[in-house]
Amino acid sequence: MVSVFIPPAWRDLTAGLAEVRLPATNVRQVIEGLEGLYPGIAARALAEDSLKPGLAVSINGTISRRGLRAALPEGTEVHFLPALGGG
Repeated sequence: MVSVFIPPAWRDLTAGLAEVRLPATNVRQVIEGLEGLYPGIAARALAEDSLKPGLAVSINGTISRRGLRAALPEGTEVHFLPALGGG
């Protein structure tokens, strides 16, 4: 199981849940698992067959550059980090 921390902008889809635990061995499986539980998450996370531009994934506190292929050992913490806008 991995712990997935849901960004505030996605919590309307999770009934306010900030953290979800689910079985996954890579980021693609995390998104598929979340989509199965909370339809609409994939639309917010994916563009075609990759993460949306401006969306980063932190794995155990380190930003991953491997996108959907990033491996997730048991007990991993995953954070989806949308880009911040403003000016």
